[in-house]
Amino acid sequence: METETEKYLNSCKERIRGIDERAWKAARRHWNGIAKPLYGLGLLEDALVRIAGIQGTENLSLEKKAVAVMCADNGIIEEGVSQSGHEVTTVVTGNIARGLASVNRMAACAGADVYPVDVGMKETIEAGNLLHRKTRNGTRNFSREPAMEEAEMLAAIRAGVETAKMLGRKGYHIVALGEMGIGNTTTSSAVASVLLERPAEQVTGPGAGLNQEGVRHKAQVIASAVAAYGLRKDETLRTLQTVGGFDLCALAGVCIGGAVYGLAVVLDGLITSVAALAACRLIPEVRDYLLASHLGKEPAMAAILEELGLKPIIHANLALGEGTGAVSFFPLLDMAYQVYRENATFEDLDMDAYQDYGAGKGPEC
Repeated sequence: METETEKYLNSCKERIRGIDERAWKAARRHWNGIAKPLYGLGLLEDALVRIAGIQGTENLSLEKKAVAVMCADNGIIEEGVSQSGHEVTTVVTGNIARGLASVNRMAACAGADVYPVDVGMKETIEAGNLLHRKTRNGTRNFSREPAMEEAEMLAAIRAGVETAKMLGRKGYHIVALGEMGIGNTTTSSAVASVLLERPAEQVTGPGAGLNQEGVRHKAQVIASAVAAYGLRKDETLRTLQTVGGFDLCALAGVCIGGAVYGLAVVLDGLITSVAALAACRLIPEVRDYLLASHLGKEPAMAAILEELGLKPIIHANLALGEGTGAVSFFPLLDMAYQVYRENATFEDLDMDAYQDYGAGKGPEC
């Protein structure tokens, strides 16, 4: 018998129209007609081709860009897996809402608008443009009991889908994912350990600055919980509900909502990538709407992106979170878009076009 979450996900899947093949092929032809070496902008060309397919036109637009930052607290911090407590989530979320955090400074440079969303913070605050979609005041400590109930998980997923819907109605064409929540590298590593079928020690990193002993303890907490619950690779929803977080669920919802409402979704680091992996396990069609911005420092990143079939553009040892890596991708897209839109073609210059022998050719979409 279908659960309420499964029913909701099926209804989302039915509304995904899929990538427009005509549009991405036209965008690829346009790139190959520009008077420059074929595939000279590499993965940036592939990214714009994908965005053209998402938007359904080779005359794509990057004019309106947003950053959706999902904020929540995680009960697992009771096990000493982080240097900080939930009060840091409160302070940093408040700064994001007031436009004072790192992601705000970088988004301003990139011409993007930041939307922080409380989907499960322990404290409730009124600050700046913070959106309130709270599921519960933080998850439970998953080392002692499941992190959330099914209804709570569904509420968080819905909050993410509805955020994508809101951004689509506001005219945004592309959304970067961000997060704020102390303990969320623990929840993400736990979910990654299950979905990738890898030992906890292979996917667990320092997060916001643990030492080696701290990382070992964190991995042990994860491994013990995964074993105790008997979680399996094919149990995506049960894994999210048991060892995940509200921010993870909401981020997965934004990925799904991007596919439903025709938005390109840019992943940031570990947390957003794990959320995307979960979303794609639930609805495989979501994958076509995703772009990878960078290869984060956490050890699970490479395996997750490989599983998703996504190639990160930036390799800069980024680990700040908040969506800063995804935002860093925006100026690169804008520069590539200027070439795509403004450069002369071989036909304009009455020149013979380069012959395409397939060397260096990226993915078609």
